[in-house]
Amino acid sequence: MSRAAPLYPAAFSLIAVTLASLVALTIGRYPLPLSQLLDFIAAWLGLTTLPADQYALLHSLVIDSRLPRIIAAVLVGAGLSVSGAAYQAVFRNPLVSPGLLGVLSGCAFGAAVGIVANLHGVWIPLLACLTGLAAVALGVTIANLFGMSSILMLVLGGIVANALFTSLLSITQYLADPLNQLPTIVYWLLGSVSAVDQQALKLTAPLLLLAIGVLCLLGRAIDALSLSDDEALSLGVPVKRIRYGVIILATLISALTVSIAGMVGWVGLLVPHLARLLVGPGNARLLPVSAGLGACFLLAADALARSLGAGEIPLGIITELLGAVAFVLVLHRVRRGWL
Repeated sequence: MSRAAPLYPAAFSLIAVTLASLVALTIGRYPLPLSQLLDFIAAWLGLTTLPADQYALLHSLVIDSRLPRIIAAVLVGAGLSVSGAAYQAVFRNPLVSPGLLGVLSGCAFGAAVGIVANLHGVWIPLLACLTGLAAVALGVTIANLFGMSSILMLVLGGIVANALFTSLLSITQYLADPLNQLPTIVYWLLGSVSAVDQQALKLTAPLLLLAIGVLCLLGRAIDALSLSDDEALSLGVPVKRIRYGVIILATLISALTVSIAGMVGWVGLLVPHLARLLVGPGNARLLPVSAGLGACFLLAADALARSLGAGEIPLGIITELLGAVAFVLVLHRVRRGWL
């Protein structure tokens, strides 16, 4: 019974994300009734038929325009939330977010270099992902140079990596063309799924799904990290192997999400707290629920981004606003566990 119990939060999360995705497909500058969307899905699956002109219009609207960005929003929201929850568990700190070890600043630097170098297609997301991983590798290397792999040294190494890649990003922005390249860099840093590259999405989606799934399956092993290192080792738990394995997976997820959508803040910090209020601190339940909540949260933010005004608001601005307000609302519920 206890082994099967974590399957229920995962199933409910999947159902919630599916329903939220259907609703998101109906929202936009061209509102689409849910009944009409369901008719199109049935026709697309070959179950019914629609007039050719109506089918072509709905196919362009649903499949070509909205579906890629909704898939990207689901993957980015789920990925950032799961990686944030994993980081908080590994570092035993409720204020930790995926950017702790420098992955966000590293990705931002790589994307800026790609824009300045006039790269196109999948090259900018690929370069952003590689430099994000390089930033974390640098932070971990700095920690190990001192012969210590403790949590404190990992945090200090991440601070150094963050500072270095943030300065490199500033230099790249200074060297960028102020008329064309600099606005593109700034917009990318604000975060968006409006112009997600479908080829890049096809390459990153399987990796993201696999990494998120593996991290969710490691929930019980991550729970062991809540003990002190000596206690865990006395129970036969390979602390160092689990810690670095989780960090690698969470970092890879963070780098892939940033390479798709740019800098999207607050999701990895806020959503794990909301999930913890719902299902408790056990990571076997917490991680899949965080994935579902994060996907729904980013779907809602993206719907607001493309619906509030005549022009589309960058996604990162919406998540910052929603995240700040929501975080204040949950502070009174979680602050006692921090003090």
